[in-house]
Amino acid sequence: GRPPYKALLTHGFVVDGQGRKMSKSVGNVVAPQKVSDTLGAEILRLWTASTDYSGELSISDEILKRVVEGYRRIRNTLKFLLGNLSDFDHARDAVPLEQMFEIDRYALAMTAAMQAEVLAGYERYEFHPAISRLQIFCSEDLGGFYLDVLKDRLYTAGKTSIARRSAQTAVHHVTQTLLKLLAPVLSFTAEEAWKDLHPGRDDIAT
Repeated sequence: GRPPYKALLTHGFVVDGQGRKMSKSVGNVVAPQKVSDTLGAEILRLWTASTDYSGELSISDEILKRVVEGYRRIRNTLKFLLGNLSDFDHARDAVPLEQMFEIDRYALAMTAAMQAEVLAGYERYEFHPAISRLQIFCSEDLGGFYLDVLKDRLYTAGKTSIARRSAQTAVHHVTQTLLKLLAPVLSFTAEEAWKDLHPGRDDIAT
């Protein structure tokens, strides 16, 4: 007496970069297995999540190149974050919120705002704006602002100084939040980075 599902999501057809239907005779077919074999499953997942599925979904080598560039920005951001946490043990070294530098507290607030936006997008099955927000966070909020400001403190302050530990406390929180939000889409990347952030823990805790 009722449908065998709680919700229904529909999507458009996949077309080539010029909006044409894919056809073997035309030679414009982009095979998912080929993309996965050459660029990796993460690129295919990222393309899927970052494409507006309410209309036709365009795919081409040029579009995939842009997806690869976006993926590299995310991966490079994670490498920087993890690289600066190599000597940081959160249980031992974390600085209480009230003792953190103001800009580090701002980074936490900025991350919380981004998290709320991304989770709201996931809840509404609006994946492409959620992924776009994550990419902007990595490239602009972090790469273009916070991490750029942070470099001097991370590289030149005393190894166990409050200045460096405050920065690392914020970086740890940012990294953990970022990985949890990326996990539904970039599952391999998130798992790999999570193991580096939490040695001995394989599961990405909710």
